[in-house]
Amino acid sequence: MAVVLVIDLVAALVSCAVIVLNARSAVKVETRASLATVEQLVADTISLAQPEAPVAVLRTLDLRFQALRHVRVAVRDAEGAPIRVRLSGLRPDRHEAPAWFAALIAPPVQTHTIPIESGGARIGSAQITTQPLDEIDEVWGYAVALSLTSLTINAAMLAALYVALGRVLAPLERLTEGLTQLEHHDYTARLEAPASRETAQIAARFNRVAEALTAARGANRQLNRQLLTAQDDEGRRTALELHDEFGPCLFALEANAASITRLVGAEGEPDRQRLAARAADISGIVAQVQGLNRDLLNRLRPHALGEVPLAECLNLLMTGFARRHPDTVFDGHFEGLARGYGDVVDLTVFRCIQESTTNAVRHGGARTVTARAEERDGVLSIRVRDDGGGPREGHRIGLGLSGMRERVGALGGTFALDKGSPGALVRISIPVEPEPGEPASASAQP
Repeated sequence: MAVVLVIDLVAALVSCAVIVLNARSAVKVETRASLATVEQLVADTISLAQPEAPVAVLRTLDLRFQALRHVRVAVRDAEGAPIRVRLSGLRPDRHEAPAWFAALIAPPVQTHTIPIESGGARIGSAQITTQPLDEIDEVWGYAVALSLTSLTINAAMLAALYVALGRVLAPLERLTEGLTQLEHHDYTARLEAPASRETAQIAARFNRVAEALTAARGANRQLNRQLLTAQDDEGRRTALELHDEFGPCLFALEANAASITRLVGAEGEPDRQRLAARAADISGIVAQVQGLNRDLLNRLRPHALGEVPLAECLNLLMTGFARRHPDTVFDGHFEGLARGYGDVVDLTVFRCIQESTTNAVRHGGARTVTARAEERDGVLSIRVRDDGGGPREGHRIGLGLSGMRERVGALGGTFALDKGSPGALVRISIPVEPEPGEPASASAQP
């Protein structure tokens, strides 16, 4: 509205300047033409009135030229005294145009004196003076009418703009309130569709953004619950393994230690053969505990990851699966990988292959599992295929698959689980950059 007002003000100033310039030129032309015309009329009147008496001639001239426009004629006798014959109602003495407006337009006043002669003698004179105020009054009346008309039209236009813009911009106020709600994490904000098509599109997109944020918040809450559940399940699983695996081993160690104590404390020479057998049992139990401890640590955090090349860690992972599941064939192809891609990427690749292989054996009953990982054009591609039962129709996404999807998505990658023929196929792509100093095509050798 302020811009429109400024434009109106500039237009008004330009219009005033044009009116003043045109009026100044018009007044100058009118006064010159009137001056020339009146001079000719005065001369003709004097020649026609020659037979009359000198006083009658002067009075005739004064009466005839009292009602002229744009000029004033003052008739004087031979002594210079004015002839005063005045008629009322011919022309008002006051002028409508203000002095400042007249000063802008009025040209210089011109005065011509014509001698009046009768019978060869001078009987007086006629002084003709230009009077531009008559024309200026007309210009002022025109300017006032034009200004009032323009003011009325502009006021009506501004009122219409105020109503129209208010209606158009009103949805933006609601949009601002909605954005404020989103800023305060209130994703329930929704906008009603306004009448304007453009603002209706903005409202529709705002509602879709709010719905997406609501869905993202719900997904984050679900993920947090899954993470807490996963942590609880991992703690429960670790506690179960400690109870079921480490408990018997520790009890066996305690029993063998007590047996050795009894053998040593018995009278006579200790039975060396029985002592050696107890020592061998202890050694076997310690080896079993070490294996269990190694498996537990690897499940919590692969100890070799970051210390040896990534391909070697993956090969060790497949070897561990083959040792624990001798009835299943595990085939790993990890040539052409860099030594590492950073701790986060390396751990993600390791966990995804580990979880995919675990699912193939535990849930799919696979007899053959093939895992491949290769880097090409800055993208690390992972494929895990098995010949098991594959994903069932309408299967739910478990914690393992959800964790893989979230890990890969956090790195800007893609995750897909397809039904193979037979079995399942896990496809993962992650954009990567090799660690500094490590070529992307370096063979992963320990």
